[in-house]
Amino acid sequence: MPDNETINGRCLCGAVTMRVRPHSRHLDACHCTMCRRWGGGPLIVAHCAEDMELSGGEHVTTYVSSDWAERAFCSRCGTHLYYRLREGGLLAVPIGLLETDGPWRLAHEIFIDEKPDYYELAGDAERLTGAEVLARYGSP
Repeated sequence: MPDNETINGRCLCGAVTMRVRPHSRHLDACHCTMCRRWGGGPLIVAHCAEDMELSGGEHVTTYVSSDWAERAFCSRCGTHLYYRLREGGLLAVPIGLLETDGPWRLAHEIFIDEKPDYYELAGDAERLTGAEVLARYGSP
């Protein structure tokens, strides 16, 4: 991925648009109960630089979902816009919002111990339990 490559994205209704700089072409899928409840399935994201440019900010609603993270969505159409750590610099943007074909590769599946049995993602992504995620990246 070229340094400083920016990718455009938008919500379903177009009220919120964004420009982001992904750190790589690797995707992560989170199977935790909270992410699945938020979106109805695993949250599949690209990790991006924090300097995301948003237009239509008046339509962005932020929900503090835990002591360490917030989630944002479009108040008009409900599209999930991002997951962000309140401290530490993680900005995760759902890949479906971005205007890109790839090549992207699923690199990690996290909270695999919370994944229900009714779906399976293909590929050889590294799979980590919640305890392994917290041990590797630190407890929030």
